[in-house]
Amino acid sequence: MDPFDSNNTDRSNLPRNMIENRMFEEEPDVVDLAKDSTTFPTCQALDPDDVVYEPRSSRLLVRGLGENDLDEDDEECESSARLLGMSFMNRSAAHRSCSSPYTRSCARPSARTLTVCMLFLVIVASMTMVLYFLPGCTFTRSGCPKTNKTTPFEQVYPLSTNGEVFPWAQLRLPRSIRPLSYDLTLNPDLDNATFTGRTTISMSVLHNTKCIVLHSAYLNITKATFKLGDGEARDVTVLEYKAREQIAVQFTEVLRTGQACVLTLDYSANLSHTYDGFYNSSYTEEDGSKRVLAATQFEPLSARKAFPCFDAPDFKATFLIRIRRKPNHLSLSNMPKAKSTQLPNGLIEDEFEKTSVNMSTYLVAFIVANFTHISRNVSETQVSVYSVPEKWEHTEYALDTACKLLEFYNDFFEINYPLKKLDLVAIPDFLAGAMENWGLITFRETSLLVGKQSSPLEKQVVASVIAHELAHQWFGNLVTMRWWNDLWLNEGFATYMQYMSLQTVFPQLDIGNLFLAVRFRALDKDALNSSHAVSTEVNKPEQVEEMFDSVSYEKGASILLMLNASLPGDQQFRKGIIQYLKEFSGLNTDTSDLWNSLTQVEVSAQHPNVSDMMSSWTSQKGFPLVTVSRKGGQVTLTQEHFQLASDNAMQTSSLWNIPVTYVTDNCSVAPECRRTFYLKTKSATLKDLPESVKWLKLNYRNTGFYISHYEDEGWAALINALSNDVGVLTHEDRASLVHNMFALSRLGRVSFHQVLHLLKYMSNETHTSPVTEALLQLGVIYRLLDQRQEHRLVARMKSYILHQFGSLMDQQTWEEEHSVSKQELRSALLGMACSLNEEKCIKRAQALFKQYVESNGTSRIPGDLQQVVFTVAAQSNEDWATLLSMYARVTYDAEKRKMLRGLASTQDARLIVWILKAGLMGDVIQTQELPLVISTVCNGFTGYLFVWDFIQENWDNLIEKFPVGSFAIQTIIKSAASQFSTQAHLDQVQGFFYSLKERGSQMRTVQEALETIRLNQRWMEKNLATLTKWL
Repeated sequence: MDPFDSNNTDRSNLPRNMIENRMFEEEPDVVDLAKDSTTFPTCQALDPDDVVYEPRSSRLLVRGLGENDLDEDDEECESSARLLGMSFMNRSAAHRSCSSPYTRSCARPSARTLTVCMLFLVIVASMTMVLYFLPGCTFTRSGCPKTNKTTPFEQVYPLSTNGEVFPWAQLRLPRSIRPLSYDLTLNPDLDNATFTGRTTISMSVLHNTKCIVLHSAYLNITKATFKLGDGEARDVTVLEYKAREQIAVQFTEVLRTGQACVLTLDYSANLSHTYDGFYNSSYTEEDGSKRVLAATQFEPLSARKAFPCFDAPDFKATFLIRIRRKPNHLSLSNMPKAKSTQLPNGLIEDEFEKTSVNMSTYLVAFIVANFTHISRNVSETQVSVYSVPEKWEHTEYALDTACKLLEFYNDFFEINYPLKKLDLVAIPDFLAGAMENWGLITFRETSLLVGKQSSPLEKQVVASVIAHELAHQWFGNLVTMRWWNDLWLNEGFATYMQYMSLQTVFPQLDIGNLFLAVRFRALDKDALNSSHAVSTEVNKPEQVEEMFDSVSYEKGASILLMLNASLPGDQQFRKGIIQYLKEFSGLNTDTSDLWNSLTQVEVSAQHPNVSDMMSSWTSQKGFPLVTVSRKGGQVTLTQEHFQLASDNAMQTSSLWNIPVTYVTDNCSVAPECRRTFYLKTKSATLKDLPESVKWLKLNYRNTGFYISHYEDEGWAALINALSNDVGVLTHEDRASLVHNMFALSRLGRVSFHQVLHLLKYMSNETHTSPVTEALLQLGVIYRLLDQRQEHRLVARMKSYILHQFGSLMDQQTWEEEHSVSKQELRSALLGMACSLNEEKCIKRAQALFKQYVESNGTSRIPGDLQQVVFTVAAQSNEDWATLLSMYARVTYDAEKRKMLRGLASTQDARLIVWILKAGLMGDVIQTQELPLVISTVCNGFTGYLFVWDFIQENWDNLIEKFPVGSFAIQTIIKSAASQFSTQAHLDQVQGFFYSLKERGSQMRTVQEALETIRLNQRWMEKNLATLTKWL
């Protein structure tokens, strides 16, 4: 949206920015391209919504690019500006057309004339400075001053690397050129970690233009040719603006609408040493030999690091890819291999079929490695799972899972997967959990490979990731968001379908508990003032990176669940998304397109318009708090913005269209008990509720994305009902009561005494989700108290937890358990018991570890207990060393990662320093695991301060390995800051990040971290006395 009123006829085009730039420094060169158009050809005129302005510190200011014609008002203002000496022209004759109106021929002036002119210029300069420093002054026909509320700063164009003006000044590319197809040839040299390439882009001209602007980053372009229509190819000069990773080719003639053209670029580059672009990696085989490979990770902004391209989601095209390799390697790409050719230099060139679909550049992928695979044909698609040779036996479960899910999605969406093959590849060195490249999905090894003896909980992790990435083949690949501001259309949908598909295809994995837990965490994140709307403005690369967070993923999935649960019948939601996929197949969309598709599906007259209802959930940050007050049979529901950092939440204007569900003591468990009321206003009344009803519980099974609060009598009635009969509510409802009560305590609406009062019923609780939620919340408080060195309260909290959950802890076994839900419950309870140094737990874990070591790994520790056992073992320096040696040898990745978390949980300061440095170096511990190491170390009393020092000392190294704003950086910052609760630490964190400036100070994650510290501090100040009294 244009923040300025483009239709305001009173505004002036006075170029104030021409005198704003370093007034008292050397006078900058300014090129008036509106007058000098022959030297600097134009690009397509800008959309008002896309205009972005360079900072005033630019050394070269250029105005008027793309605007050769001045209207009458413009000419008058231009003349006024010239009279005031405010339009300084470039003094170089090379930049001036011979026909320029500024060219004058005159006799040499006399000394008197020079004196008068100098005096005049001094007066003018003085007037200019006075006028400039009058805030908001704009020259208009009606005079000055007049507050300028509509006129933007004029466009400022940067310099390219060769010193010429770069003809574009925005993050997003111009819309004048559309790529149709790419022909890529890549020649990676794995031994020297370099590659060369040739990219040929066939394009269509959508609007008259004199330049082509596209993306390129860290590529050395050695040759460029251009061909227009059927003409001859000719050499062209490529300009580069590195700050925005853009290149441009300018022309003297106009490229006209409808013309076809081809741009060919030869280039060379280094393989990336980070985890994005075309990067090199290595792994060690069992015999100790080292293998190298090259793989890609392009989402969101890194395809440009492998080949020049229009690297934005809405520039879809087809791709034909050739890769040259050594005979002992194989190559993979999005499409099946069409042919292989032996080259004279001994290399083999693999050519892949041209993509049968248009796709965004971030979905392109290729790999050169020495992998092996297993395959199966499903629904006319060859599904394969690739891994390093020594781990091929861990691929069977992934193949079986992928085949079943592919069949499910083909049927559910009523659109078959469009490609001939689907490869799932386990990469030894991969930062993300997985990436949905069309036809070539890449994974971390821990996200794809499981052994035959793996626990159901480990299989649940792998199945979840596969289900997510396969869902992307429709949501994200087939239909793609138009820009990164609507990333949730990709990630929210894939997250929702991940859980929904597993509940249907693999009910034994009991995925419902996990989905419930992530919805709670999404609420926790979205309760912060530093959160953002699901669909929000994105104008900088780091803002693109930061969109990959729980709001886009889990909140996106949560509001889709809420919508589905509110629609009548069990097929309305499915009909709507099928219509959405079919209508926009191969295209780009925004959020309104989805809501419109769902609105078009026929629903009952009682249901509100989907677009009207759901726009309130995507266009504003946060979620509502719904408060219940009751007088007899009249129940009043009131909504307000649940915002932890706000002291006047009741006064905010945010409103949501909330499908409030509820049950009562008359009927509370079965689905038919649920009633729905649409709360669209600030307050509304539930009618026809019998006075005989003792209590009501909102948000049946926690399908709604809101928190519920009951006046004291309401809470008392619910707590009393649970005390008498745990089964009076579903386990999801019981867990949501626990979560909501803790959240309300942080908000200050209930006392911590009320929290403890609710938890009294826990001695009778047997289901996983209420217990794990309570343990998680209590664990957070325990660690904060421990790290504040509130020793007496720490001892009381420990006694309280062991007393409240001791009977449940004692009931847990240490043998193999096949129920996923029971594994989740057991690992949470025993993990808490051992972290509190409960004697029986510690002894049993130590015995299991000893047995495991002495058997040389043949005596298996149950998968869900491995983390508990390895963490206990790591508290002994001797066992820590043993665990480290085992970590270096073990090949099964899920077990290896649990060993690493155990190693990072040590409380020995020297070992903590060592493991942090090892994670950064990447030799013993892969750098991709550093965020996990940091988050684990932070949970310990000894480690969290070491981590904070480590982050400050190594910040530049961290952002070199992980992009600013990336999920890895988010994890590192939040892990460290969430442990602080004092003013001193707040000042330290704030001072450090503010000093970073463009190296990280503006990240949303930083604001979230500071807000979290303030909230921790506030909660502690309010509740320390209560804890002392009631624990």
